Formats: sequence, C-alpha cells, structure tokens
Amino acid sequence: MSASTPINGPADRRQRRLLILLAAGFVAFVAAAAGLLYLLQPETLRIAVGPSGSEDHQVVQGMAEAIEEESRTVRILPITTAGAAESLALMGAGKADLAVGRSDLAMPADAQTLAVLRKNYVVLWSPSGRAGKDSKKKGAAKIGEIADLAGHKVGIIGKTGANVALLRTILEGSGVPSDKVATAQFGTEEIEKLAQDATLDAYLAVGPLDSKITSAAIVATSRSRGAPKFLPVEASEAIALRHPRYEAEEIPGSVFNANPAWPEDKIDTISVNHLILARKELSEAKAAAFYRQLFAVRDTITQRVAGAGRITKPDTEKEAEPSVHRGAAAVINGTERTFLDKYSDYFWFALLLLSGIGSAAAWLRRYLNRDERDDNTSYRNRILAVVNEVRDAGSEQDLLASQREVDAIIAETLKCYDDGAIEQEDMAAFGLVLELFDHAVAERRAALQGGPVEAKAPGPTIASRR
Repeated sequence: MSASTPINGPADRRQRRLLILLAAGFVAFVAAAAGLLYLLQPETLRIAVGPSGSEDHQVVQGMAEAIEEESRTVRILPITTAGAAESLALMGAGKADLAVGRSDLAMPADAQTLAVLRKNYVVLWSPSGRAGKDSKKKGAAKIGEIADLAGHKVGIIGKTGANVALLRTILEGSGVPSDKVATAQFGTEEIEKLAQDATLDAYLAVGPLDSKITSAAIVATSRSRGAPKFLPVEASEAIALRHPRYEAEEIPGSVFNANPAWPEDKIDTISVNHLILARKELSEAKAAAFYRQLFAVRDTITQRVAGAGRITKPDTEKEAEPSVHRGAAAVINGTERTFLDKYSDYFWFALLLLSGIGSAAAWLRRYLNRDERDDNTSYRNRILAVVNEVRDAGSEQDLLASQREVDAIIAETLKCYDDGAIEQEDMAAFGLVLELFDHAVAERRAALQGGPVEAKAPGPTIASRR
C-alpha cells in the first residue's frame, strides 16, 4: 500500500452493510406492523338466528349494525336460519360462533350462555263462554285450573315442538297425564283462526309479558269466547327444580289489560329464556368483548328494535342450564383478567424472542464486520512492515511518506471504530503497533539529522491523533 493508494474497499463494505441493515430493519418493521394490524383488527363472530323477519332476527340485525358503528374490537355477522333449532344445530356443527335459541331446545352439549335475549312466560287461559242474552250472569269457564284440562283440547300458539313439550312438562308436573290432553298448534299469524275454533277449551302462549302476539290472542279469544280465565301453574317451583332450564315466575295482575284486570291478581307460572349462546371453546377474550359491546350498544339497538330492551345479563349466582360462559361471567362478576394477567406469558415469550433477536443481531453484526476485522489485522501488519521500512529510510521525504500512509490507515481505522466494526480490544492492539511506529520514526529522524536519540514518553494514542 502506498500513500497515494485510496482506501475504498472498507467504505464500499460499510455501504453494503448499511444497506443490509436497512433492509433487515425494514423487514422487521413490516413484520411488526403486520402483526400489530392482525392483533388490532376486529374479531368477527358469526351468529345464527332465524327465521328471517322474526323479532329475534331483527334484534340481531340491529345489534350487528350498532356494534359495527361503535366497536373497534368485535364484529357480528348474522347467519339467517329457518329457526332456533336450526341455529343451534349450525353452532354445534362449528359453522357459527354464536346462536340464538330457547334454553329448553336440544343444543350442543358444550353450549353456554352469553346473554338473555328475552324471558318468555307461559300464559295459560280458558274462555269463560258468553252469557245468554236474557241472563245477567257471567259465563262460567269450563276450565278453572290445570287439573281440569284432562279430556280437553288446548290451542298452542307457535308451530315449534318446544311449546308442546313445555305443556306436557307442566301437565305432568301438575299431576295431569299428558296423553289425556289433546293439542292443536297455530302459527302466530293464525290468531283469528285460533279464536274461532270452538273445539278448543284452553289456550297456551309462550312469550314476553309485553308480547303483542300474546295480548292479541287474549283479546281475540275474549271477543269470541268470553273473558279469559288465567290458569296458574301452582307446581311452578317443583317443575323448575326438576327441570333446571325452566324458572318459576309470577305474572303480575293487570299486565294484559287494566280494565277489566287481566289477570285480576298475580298468578304463578314458569318461564323459559331465549338466549344468545356460544360454545364453551369460544375464548374468554372473545366472549368478554362481545358481552361488553352488546350491553354498550343495547340502548342504541332498542331505539331501532323495541325488543332489544329485553336483553339482560345472565344470572351467575345460581346454577342454571346452560351455564354462563366464563367470558361473560368474568365481566359480570368483575373477575376479568387484566391485560397483564392475560398476556404475561406472551410478554415472557417476547422477552425470550427479543433476547434471541439480539443474539442474532450481534452475530449478524460480527458476520458483516468480518472484513473490517480482517482489514484491521492487515493494517496492523502493514504498520509493522512500515516500521521496518522507516528504520531503513534514507531521507526525511521517505519518513514523511511513511507517516502519510500510516495517517491514512489511522483515519480508516477510526471510521471502522465509529461504525462499530472494530471492538475496543482491537483498538488497544492497534495502539501498541502505532506507538512502535512513532518510536521508529523518532529514532530514524534523529539518526538522519546526526543527533542523539532522545528518550520519549509513551507515544500518542489513536484518540490523540483524531
């Protein structure tokens, strides 16, 4: 190497190394951004509900719209089915994450409750019959209590088989053989047909207390068959104990009509819940996010669909079937795990991952800097060779040429050190060689000038030459 030879190799390598590091940093940034976007994107939950146009379907549609407008963590995708039984079957097959269905329907064994969509009350009544034109007495109902239903026929509102099974449960719980009671089912659009059927001796409706269908049926039958006589389910508590999916309830007086009061006083009955269900395997985080968002937008949904006002939280303090999902229960009971509780394992994994990345980066750095380290060794060897040349220098000009060459080597070495390509221990070894060179120059210059060689203090370090 001569004083006039430019040292361009290390500079080119530093440029290539910088480009590699920039590319690696860009890849890491893109991967981190993609991971963050994936974690922050809203979770979409498919919910099966039906039939189309039903109140349940309307409530779920309003729910999906309200949550999409206000939530950044969860989305609802309604899947329309033929009815509640089909919705539960769809969830059981894994084709839906959530489903709307009655608690007394057949459902997957691992189905759990997220929220109560509404509470359905069993309303049983019989017509009193119209009094004759010349009589001042009110008509007397043929059926005064559930025990009187034996040998008679009951008209059931709703085509679902669950209502028939519910009536049988009530009859058996009240000591009436279910095979002694005939039934006929009518669609919710067949209220007038129900009211005009003279073969019916009693009626059964299952729905919320403010159900328009139940109220319309009571009014229609009273108009054609006389004032209603409401039949209490006196064995309601015993039925609820034997069948956990039912609950013992009371129907308040005058709830269906104020004047005359229908019923005249409160009566015992049983209820069955219409639920939003999920499979047990749905993660706690997803279930909790859905539950929070549902009740956050409930008022908004109610403004669009009146039936949404009946949505309530499930009771976690008593055993019920199906049980409450752990995600919803955690929010209700205030035991939801904190961010650190839920993701502490991920934090530890991230620390281990970062440690591994740091080790890999250190290895990559050493790998990329291997040429600079080799150059540093060659520079030291070159300075040692220059020391021998200095001792044989024939003139001051030769000494100056050697010093200029070493100055160029020092400048390049300092750049490598500033870039982190050379470690501190390498610089210490380089300093020893440089000190030897300074002594050799001083000795040879004194010899050329014909003067004695003066003892020198330790030569300047690389830092003093900067």
